Amino acid sequence: MGPLGDVLARLSGPELAEFMRLADDVKARAGAAQVRVTAEAAHRGEFTSARRGVGSVHSWVREHAPSLQQDGAGHLAQLAQDVACSVPGGLWSTAGPGAGAYADPEGPEGIVWGRVLTGEVGPGLALTALKEMAKLADQLRPEAVPTVAGAILDHGVQWGSADARRLRPHLIAMFGAEGEFDDEQRKLRKAAYLTSPRVNDADITEYRLGLTPQQAATLEAVIGPLSKPAPNDVTGEKDLRPAEQRRAEALAAVCGRVAGEDAAAKSAPGGASTTLHVNIDFDDLLAHFPEADTDADSDAEADAPAAAETRVDADSAGSGEGCGRVMVSRAQATMLSPAIVRQLACDADIIPVVLGSDGEILDVGRGVRLFTRGQRRALWHRDSTCTYPGCDMPAGWVQAHHLIHWVDGGPSDLANAALLCQRHHTQVHDQRLIATVHPPDETGSCVTWDLTPGSYDRELPALLKKIQREQATQPATTQQRAAERARLDTGPPDPWVNEPPDDVVAEWVDQ
Repeated sequence: MGPLGDVLARLSGPELAEFMRLADDVKARAGAAQVRVTAEAAHRGEFTSARRGVGSVHSWVREHAPSLQQDGAGHLAQLAQDVACSVPGGLWSTAGPGAGAYADPEGPEGIVWGRVLTGEVGPGLALTALKEMAKLADQLRPEAVPTVAGAILDHGVQWGSADARRLRPHLIAMFGAEGEFDDEQRKLRKAAYLTSPRVNDADITEYRLGLTPQQAATLEAVIGPLSKPAPNDVTGEKDLRPAEQRRAEALAAVCGRVAGEDAAAKSAPGGASTTLHVNIDFDDLLAHFPEADTDADSDAEADAPAAAETRVDADSAGSGEGCGRVMVSRAQATMLSPAIVRQLACDADIIPVVLGSDGEILDVGRGVRLFTRGQRRALWHRDSTCTYPGCDMPAGWVQAHHLIHWVDGGPSDLANAALLCQRHHTQVHDQRLIATVHPPDETGSCVTWDLTPGSYDRELPALLKKIQREQATQPATTQQRAAERARLDTGPPDPWVNEPPDDVVAEWVDQ
């Protein structure tokens, strides 16, 4: 172990701490001495005279201070050379570091140099402070220069050079000349950016984002509360999502809400946040048109994938195979799985693109309205929040879900609808869950979920038969659908056909 090891073995805990402080003080003083020695050598030209005019301060330091070869030689050489060059008369002056900018105790250089000589500030932090002061030179009030230089050094001593660079906005705000901070914030607007999407090797669409302080504050104020872990006290489920996933889903939820509000403000009766453009063969369109006895197989686009808040070219059959590609957005050609369209089709516009035998476009239908604006408004009053047990996400942030999926033949009426937040909407589709609608129970809830995985698939056949029987008793509806099929138009003639009467909506509001 050697003599030092023998001594350390006999020291107590407090004595070890004191020994550490002494060793650090010796190291700091030795570092300060190295700076002065290097500056003196730079004044004399030692780094070139010993090599007949060829050499550099950096090489001289690396040669004579081998411990700095690992790290620190560059910072030491640069600081020492800056000190040497600042002396009147140039690099070969004999005045030494007692003259020039570094000798002025009121200037940034003098303030930095004074703390370098004590060993408190190392060359790396000294250079950072000098660079920051040079950038702030025209923005600060003259009388604030010593205070700002000291603040940068104090912060750097405590938290490191990298963190000291982040002080600039705060220092301008506190000590800047009049109007400087406003000008600085205005300049940042041009630096904000959001790149176009790029799909990486893992099929994750990547963006690069840089925001102004105002934009960042707004974004965090919105997604911060939505991205907190949300364990479910009712079901006992833990929120195991990583923080990055929670933040991504929170951002998607905000975008979905804005898209829904924007669509609702337009003339469309329902105001969907998603539009699905679905490619479908002419024969498939006729084969899968909903009849009274074939509603379970309705719409060949059932398993076509889609992307929220955009348009999708879906290419699949009712078997669940196939894929879709995003259209009419910067996410062009992004491929999506068939399961995604099932979820998005709960609350979307479906626009069929009918293809002939050679793939030519025969017809582009008009949007099929799923839930009308009136139905959504009724759901807001009926459900108030997300209906998944234990979730209280308010109605303004949720989506309308078909309990029996629209692509499986489920009707777009209130008895087949429930509100779900984005997180639980995805969970319900992933775990294939079913729910029932009933009169308000003792808690005021009108929706009860069966949280057994696969409950949807277990109950679906019986529920579809029930729907078929009900539809068989509605000849007018059947005739209407036949007429629509004949003209290859999937849009209902009356977009408000499913609008509940005003007295029904008023009754729900009173509840």
